[in-house]
Amino acid sequence: MTGVPASAAGSTGRPAPGGKLGAAAVNQASLWNIANILTMVRLVLVPAFVVLLLQDGGYDPAWRAWAWAAFAVAMITDIFDGHLARAYNLVTDFGKIADPIADKAIMAAGLICLSVLGDLPWWVTGVILFRELGITLMRFWVIRHGVIPASRGGKMKTLAQGTAVGMYVLALTGPLATLRFWVMAVAVVLTVVTGLDYVRQAVVLRRRGLAAQRALRARHAEGAPGADGAQGAAAEGAHGAGSAEGARGAGAAEGAHGAPAADRAEGAERSGAEPGR
Repeated sequence: MTGVPASAAGSTGRPAPGGKLGAAAVNQASLWNIANILTMVRLVLVPAFVVLLLQDGGYDPAWRAWAWAAFAVAMITDIFDGHLARAYNLVTDFGKIADPIADKAIMAAGLICLSVLGDLPWWVTGVILFRELGITLMRFWVIRHGVIPASRGGKMKTLAQGTAVGMYVLALTGPLATLRFWVMAVAVVLTVVTGLDYVRQAVVLRRRGLAAQRALRARHAEGAPGADGAQGAAAEGAHGAGSAEGARGAGAAEGAHGAPAADRAEGAERSGAEPGR
């Protein structure tokens, strides 16, 4: 016998799973899932990719092949981490923030390095990065009204951009060098078209959200006078009840006052009748 209740002692001495420590441990463990690990790998690959691409002035075919391998791994992990997170319910706040950052970082690193090396015009890099940054800011702008879902065009844009940048990273010549030009042209067109479509969706979503807020405020404004009227009717009823009670009280008092007078009158009559006998 220990003198300690069984509910307090427990068999293992560990804190209850439902306690704060248990919840914190579960949340901490959920961060280290396969989807988040792939996202972290992609973030680490960004500086590695830049270093490999710019080795020996950026024109060594062997180093550029290694840079392409790092870029390809980063793009492949981009496909799998989101799929795993959705399929196995591994979505975390870290993943929501880190995944788009890793996507934009690896693409921006490739475009900027290629423009620095003179392989890609700066206007192409500017158009793509302006679109990506603008759409990201627009998502935050309308997030209180709803979420803009990823479209099929956006996925095609990502595929075209990744393929085009990967082909430019490799030291290609001849027909393949011509092909990569056209692949990049398709990527730029898809970038602009899908960007405009996202702007349209954001404007529509914001209008609907503002209209819903105005309708809600109008319903609240219409409901307020009705509540005031109900309160006034209740007060009037209470006042009427008080008046009725007052009337009943006055009647009772008057009746009580009239009873002694009748008794006095009856006494007077009796006193007047005595001498007549």
